[in-house]
Amino acid sequence: MNGLPERIIFMGTPEFARVSLEALLKAGAKPVAVFTQPDKPAGRKRALQAPPVKELALASGIDVRQPPTLRTPEVTSLLKSLAPDVVAVVAYGKILPKAVLQVPRLGCVNVHASLLPRHRGAAPIAHAIWAGDETTGVATMRMEEGLDTGPVYQMRATPIPPGATTGSLTPVLASLGADLLVSTLQALQAGHLEAIPQDEALATPAPRLKPEEGRLDFARSAASLGRQVRAFDPWPGTYFELRGERIKVLSAALGPAASPDAEPGEVAAGPSLGVTCGDGRVLYLGQIQREGRRPLPSAEVLRGFPIPPGTKLQA
Repeated sequence: MNGLPERIIFMGTPEFARVSLEALLKAGAKPVAVFTQPDKPAGRKRALQAPPVKELALASGIDVRQPPTLRTPEVTSLLKSLAPDVVAVVAYGKILPKAVLQVPRLGCVNVHASLLPRHRGAAPIAHAIWAGDETTGVATMRMEEGLDTGPVYQMRATPIPPGATTGSLTPVLASLGADLLVSTLQALQAGHLEAIPQDEALATPAPRLKPEEGRLDFARSAASLGRQVRAFDPWPGTYFELRGERIKVLSAALGPAASPDAEPGEVAAGPSLGVTCGDGRVLYLGQIQREGRRPLPSAEVLRGFPIPPGTKLQA
C-alpha cells in the first residue's frame, strides 16, 4: 500500500508539473485522468507541441483531457463521473471554478512554489529572487475560489543560492514540490492533516511578469538591478536601449563604487560594460545580446560596438 488516495485526478501543464506527476507514479499512484492545457504552436514552424505533462501521461497509459476551459457543465459532469477522491493541481494554468472545487471528496490540493502567504500569484519564483528573499520553498494548500488564498497543509523551505536565476531555481522547487505533494496526499488519506488558514496581513502578490517590466532603470540600486536580471532569466528578459536598439542583458554582476561624479546610467571605464547605478555602485553587464545577434560577453560586443565611458544609457 502506498498510502495515497485511490482515485486521483492530476491537473498540470509545464515541466514543473510533470515532475509532480512523475513522483506520484513512482509512489505507486496512477491518476484516473490527467487534465492539461491544449497543445500550442511552438518553434519557427509553429507546429503544435504537447505539454510535458501530456507526454508523460500518454507514455504512462493515463487518460488525457485538454478542455479549453473548465467552466462548462460538460467538464463538471465529466469530473463527477470520474469520482475522484482528490484533484492534485500543479501549475495547471487555469483557475478552478467553484463547481470543480466541490467535486472531489478530499478537495483540490495545489502545489505552490513559495512559502505562502508570501508571493501569491503566477510568478512566485521570479518574485522571490527579485525581492531579494534569502529563503523560499513550496506549499500545499486546499484550493478555494481566491488566488492562492486557501489554507495551507504543509510547507518546506530551501535557501535561495547566491546567483540563482528563475531558470536554475525552478527545477529545485519542482522536485521539492513533488515530494511535498506525495506527503500531503498520504497524510490526507490517513485523515490526520489539517489545513491552517493563511495570515492575510503577510500576503504579497506575485503576478505574471510582463516584457515591458524588463527595462533596466539605472536610477535604482545595483543590487536590485542584479536581482531583476536573475529574476527575469530565462523569461521575459531584461534590456536597455541605446542608439535606437534594444539590447538584452542576460547576466550581470555587482562591481565597485563608481566615480564620485558619475551619474546613474553613465557607462564606467573598463573592458566590460559597467554602468553606474542609483546607489553609486557599478553594475557590470556580463552577457548581452544586440538585436538580431547572438549573446556574447559585453567585452566582446564592445570591440565591434563601442560604448565609450561617460555614455548615458537611458532607462
